Amino acid sequence: MSNELKNQTSQVVSRPEPTRGSKYLTPKVDIRECEQEITLFAEMPGVSPDNIHLHFENGELVLMGKASPASNPGKLLLDETRHGDFYRVFSVHESLDCSKISADYKHGVLIVHLPKAEAAKPRQIKVQIS
Repeated sequence: MSNELKNQTSQVVSRPEPTRGSKYLTPKVDIRECEQEITLFAEMPGVSPDNIHLHFENGELVLMGKASPASNPGKLLLDETRHGDFYRVFSVHESLDCSKISADYKHGVLIVHLPKAEAAKPRQIKVQIS
C-alpha cells in the first residue's frame, strides 16, 4: 500500500457506541493508486447516502455510516445482514491535496477520491542537449 494513505483501524478497535451500546462495524476497503490520485472503495451496504459522514481533520480521513435493519414484514428466521454503525479512520499523507477530496456512493460502495498534490505527481523531465 502507498505511504500516502495508512489504515489506522488497528488503533480504532471495535468499541461500544456511547449512546446505544452497539459495536462499530468496520467496512471492507480497497485502495488503489494511479498517477493522479488514490481511490478508496469502502463497502457500506444498507447505508443511505444521507447516513454517510465523511470528514478530514488533522491529517485523518474518517468514514462513518449508519445502516438500519430492513423493515420487512414477517417473522425473522435468520439474520445475517450487517446493520449498525460503520466506522474507519485513515491517516492521510501530506502529498495528497486534501482540499480536493471528493466522494461518490454507488451500489453500496463509498468511493473516495484523494487527488495527489501537483508536487507529488510524477512528471517527465526533458533532457537538454548541450
